[in-house]
Amino acid sequence: MIKRIFLKELKDTLRDRRTLLFMIVIPTLLFPVLLNLVMNISQSFQEEAAEKKLKIGFVGDPQTIVIEGLLNMPNELGNKELIPYASKDKLLADVKIDSIQMGVFISNEAIKHENEFKPSTCEVYYAATDVGISERAKTYFNYIEENAKQKRYRDLELDAQKLAPLEISYNNTASDKEMIGKLAGGILPYIFIAFGFIGCMYPAIDLFTGEKERGTIETLLTTPAARWQLLCGKMGVVVLSGLVASSCALLGLYVSIRYLGIEIDPKIMEVVNSVLTPGFVVSLLILLLPLVIFFAGVMVPISIYAKSFKEAQSIITPLNIVMVLPAMIGLFPGIELNMTTACIPVINVVLATKEMIAGTLDPVLMTISFSVMLLLAIIAVLVSYRHFDKETNVVL
Repeated sequence: MIKRIFLKELKDTLRDRRTLLFMIVIPTLLFPVLLNLVMNISQSFQEEAAEKKLKIGFVGDPQTIVIEGLLNMPNELGNKELIPYASKDKLLADVKIDSIQMGVFISNEAIKHENEFKPSTCEVYYAATDVGISERAKTYFNYIEENAKQKRYRDLELDAQKLAPLEISYNNTASDKEMIGKLAGGILPYIFIAFGFIGCMYPAIDLFTGEKERGTIETLLTTPAARWQLLCGKMGVVVLSGLVASSCALLGLYVSIRYLGIEIDPKIMEVVNSVLTPGFVVSLLILLLPLVIFFAGVMVPISIYAKSFKEAQSIITPLNIVMVLPAMIGLFPGIELNMTTACIPVINVVLATKEMIAGTLDPVLMTISFSVMLLLAIIAVLVSYRHFDKETNVVL
């Protein structure tokens, strides 16, 4: 009986264009479109910033190391134009109104300090909100400082190697897979959670509130099927819709990375290919299944209670923020899966997925996380049944 109800409701759901749009089309196409758009815009801004002619104003003696370094700097580091200023105040005023993009103030005693082999003061001003200005400023002055050091070593007849007491080698013992899992692994469950919620929302509203509006719920209740069987059949479709939406979002992300020509480090691409295996996807779906059931269990009572599709939508839509917010917390660095976080709903799923991607998931913590979400899913289903069993909630 549950199977018959499930298949009947699934057929009705697949006929709804709006549900198909949010369950399959948007999750699948969103990431390819967004990633290509973001990458193209970002690349365009970077190229424009790199090719932009930088106006650099300066106050100070042109014979100083800094000004000479800027004048003799190769064009490969960026096109630039140097403009002398008489006062620091005028220099700062023009930087603020973007007449010049960078201001350099050199102390009056700079030449004297250079001759005495002392450090001279140099102040650099720029608006960090301008794309690429900060990076170009650091590139310029790192180049100037390194050349000035080498010149000073030669003037003092010093061997630079003798001035370095230590040669330190930093070695990362974490694999690329662990690094990606710890730093960016929370993105996958975030995608699943966000689209899993959206995928559940429209079928839940349509199968309960929609039936009430159309007046077909009374006919369904006259069938020999028990209330709990009707509920299980309908909730099965809601849960399936959430899982399909999440899977389509993951598919869209993978396709956009793998086949749409987006430039990604080969090492990262190798890790992505090793992680997104059928076994991993199945394990992820098993871990997220109780969470999607919990989403359905939260939406169904609201859908049963609401008198219209619009009312149900206005109540459920803000819940998306409430459900996704813990997933964002799980993305913060330093938050690890332990005995405490494994008991916090939604966060435990995000952290467990990160550990799963990194290959460092503790089976005990995985079991605790799954059990907590399973318990919440059972409670949500029981609450849904309690509301569905009330005649005043089901019939308008």
